[in-house]
Order: sequence, then structure tokens, then C-alpha cells
Amino acid sequence: MAILLTRPVLGIESSCDETATAVLDPTGRVLAEAVHSQETDHAPFGGVVPEIAARAHLAVLPGQIRQVMARAGLNFADLGGVAASAGPGLIGGLIVGSQVAKGIAIAHRLPYVAVNHLEAHALTARLPGLVPDGAAFPYLLLLVSGGHCQCVAVEGVGQYVRLGGTIDDAAGEAFDKVAKLLGLGWPGGPVLERLAASGDSARHDFPRPLLRRSGCDFSFSGLKTAVAREVAKHPPGALPVSQAANIAASFQRAVAEVLADRAGNAMAMMRDRDPAARLLVVAGGVAANGAVRAALTREAEARGFIMVAPPVRFCTDNAVMVAWAGLERLRLGWTDGLDFAPRPRWPLDSEGMFRGVA
Repeated sequence: MAILLTRPVLGIESSCDETATAVLDPTGRVLAEAVHSQETDHAPFGGVVPEIAARAHLAVLPGQIRQVMARAGLNFADLGGVAASAGPGLIGGLIVGSQVAKGIAIAHRLPYVAVNHLEAHALTARLPGLVPDGAAFPYLLLLVSGGHCQCVAVEGVGQYVRLGGTIDDAAGEAFDKVAKLLGLGWPGGPVLERLAASGDSARHDFPRPLLRRSGCDFSFSGLKTAVAREVAKHPPGALPVSQAANIAASFQRAVAEVLADRAGNAMAMMRDRDPAARLLVVAGGVAANGAVRAALTREAEARGFIMVAPPVRFCTDNAVMVAWAGLERLRLGWTDGLDFAPRPRWPLDSEGMFRGVA
């Protein structure tokens, strides 16, 4: 049952290596937000260390929440609800964010919403102003991040149908691994994109896994292996920058072409489900890549779709999307019990996504 939400919503994100807090007013306008990156904490290890991530969330989150609430000019009693990522993700970080949110909900008698991190990405396109006249259901979601790569029919809040997904590595994971092979450090996606800008994308004919196959599943393991073999032709530390740039550009082009091809099939499948479907929403960290955006825009236009991607700052993990997902659920009168346990695995199309009032 739809309800009129008249007070702001607090959102908390702690599913991986960003600690984030945001407050949105009932219309979805951002009143205040903050994101603390743990990049320097994890960089020496070449990836996210779960224990370090959880401890960093615990150290940063309470003060960050106080600062965001102060910038928004609000007290906790002014809120209409509190939402926190409850999965999927690293369980330590999910526990920290969820427990802090539950504590606020208990202390101030507020509704609590356990947000699926993937749903938060899926609903970001519905933030006010991102799509002219709003992103109406249904629409097609291409979620591309370090841990996820899937095509999903978004039919409503809590109503998702998975059309296809990766059978091995996610796209973002492949970017990070190739960046590591090239000695670019971690996280590798943005650095690799900058290096690729000076390279020749036609220099290496890397494989395009599943290209022109039916369906919309993905595979990036073979592409990653092909890059590793090319890099191995040079002694360790002796790969010239110009050649590294060519490898980066060729790899990025291959990923973009695969994503466009698979998304093209997903758009056809979406049209079969609903002939009126015309919106392709691309979300997740890889959606910030310019070459990927360009390839998907061309494919969407060729198929009569409109490609929409959030602003770059909303592609990576953030609390604005969590607060918005919480707001969408609260508008429907959906809340969660304080006994809701965080889930390291929580598929977007699972039965538990459609939850009523607790």
C-alpha cells in the first residue's frame, strides 16, 4: 500500500570498501552526503582485505553520520526512516552498517529498511532529474561492477528478472586484474582507462568471448588470459609504456564490444517481454568508463532504446542510492524487522526481494 512520505531518509553504505552516508528529502533531493574511500588502506595488498574494510567502516561511520546530519540541518528525530545496505557484500562491513542503522532506528523509533545493494544500483536511474520525465517501469538494467555483471528486467520495486549474467569474471574484476598485470596498481579501472587513451585499440586482436552468441551471458576469463599471455612476452618490469597503452586500449575495446553485443541481445529479450520497453540503464563502477558508455549508447540507439547511466559519482558505491532505494520501499509501506540478518550473497531476483511490511 502506497503511503505519503513526508520526512527525509538516512542511507548508509558499507558493503565493500567505501564508507558512505547520505540524507535525501522525501522527493529524492540530496540534502547532504559523504563518501570515505579506503583505497589507501587496501592498495598495498592489491585488493580489498575484508577485515581491514570492516574496521575502517567501524572507525569512520559514526562520525561521518553525525557530520552528514549536521550538514543537512537535521536531528535523528526529523527522519522518516533509516536504510542500510544489508547485502550482498563483505559480511563484516554489512554487519557494521546494518547494526549502526538499527541502533539509530531503535533509539529514535524509526522504520528500518534493509537494502539490497544491487537493487540500490538498479533504482538509481529513478533519482529525480536523471531521466527526463523519470525512469518508468519496466526497464532493462545492465549492472557492471567489480563483483557483478548481469542483465536484469526491472519490472518494479522488488520485482526483478535476471536475463543473463557472467559465467566467470565480472567486467570490473577483469579491469582490475588486467591493470595489475600492467603494473598500474589497484583499483585499476580508472588508471587503465587513462592509459588506454594514449594507445592503439586495434593493435591487439584480443578475443571477444560469446560475441554474437545467443542470450546475454558474459565471460571475461579468456580475454583476461589472452592479455596475460601478451604481457608475459616481456620480461617483468620491462613492458614499454607505449605497448602497455596499446594493450590497455585493445583490452578496453574488447570489453566494450562484448558488453554492447550482450546488451543488444538483452534489449531484444526485453522487447519480447514488453514491446513498449525503451530504456537501458547502465549502473555499477564500469558504467563510469567512457568507452563502455559510448559503445552501449550506439547499440541502444541502433535498437531504439535510450541508454542512461548515472553521473560518474553515483556509478561507484555510494549512500545516495541506498537512501533512494529505502525511500522507494518506504513509499510502498515496506519496512524490515530489526532481526533482518545481513547477507553476503543476495541475488537480485531472489524471492526475498519482494518484502511487505515487517
